[in-house]
Amino acid sequence: MPAASGFTLIELLVAIALMALMTVLAWRGLDGIARSREQLQQRADEVQTLQAALSQWGADLDALQSQPKVPAMDWDGRVLRLLRRSSASSADGLLVVAWSRRSIEGKGWWMRWQSPPLTTRSALEQAWQKAAIWAQTPSEEDRLHEVRIVPLEQWQIYYYRSNAWTNPLSSAGAGDTTLTPQNAGLASGSTSDQPDGVRLLLTLPGDQAVTGTITRDWVRPVLGGSP
Repeated sequence: MPAASGFTLIELLVAIALMALMTVLAWRGLDGIARSREQLQQRADEVQTLQAALSQWGADLDALQSQPKVPAMDWDGRVLRLLRRSSASSADGLLVVAWSRRSIEGKGWWMRWQSPPLTTRSALEQAWQKAAIWAQTPSEEDRLHEVRIVPLEQWQIYYYRSNAWTNPLSSAGAGDTTLTPQNAGLASGSTSDQPDGVRLLLTLPGDQAVTGTITRDWVRPVLGGSP
């Protein structure tokens, strides 16, 4: 009578060990794929958010509107205030827009604030002053009109005037053109003549999917070229 055939205990243990090893390797591979996909999605989301913000930045500058006693643009070293036309209809009045960097819970953020549509002179002047205060001490009402865009380590702004990029806080554009908290308050942010172009430099923190310094140049549309 032939002997019964089958696996020995050692062979079964070896097979189980091999299956366990293959399972671990397969799990690590799937985990790596999932992490890579998550990082790619995070990078895509950050790029899309940044592109939308820069598009809004350009749209705000393209829609600049001058009014008596209120400049179309003002930079005080902390916040850039803009007076612009409404994108919906000219009958909706004007908008005051402010861009700034603010630290929230120890992390710097690029922020944008926008007033409701303004149809009276007093409302315009009030919103213009409120935009300057918003950058430092926003009220609960102001927070309803702000948007937290992307993490931001620092930012700088230059004006294109007299065929050169200059410090907006310097009327002649001489001296140190790097905007820092130390030199930001040395001169008034208001200038009688608006620049032909604006250069924006954003320094993004290293812990984000998109890092480094981004430069965006804007030129006044009537010039028909880039500075």
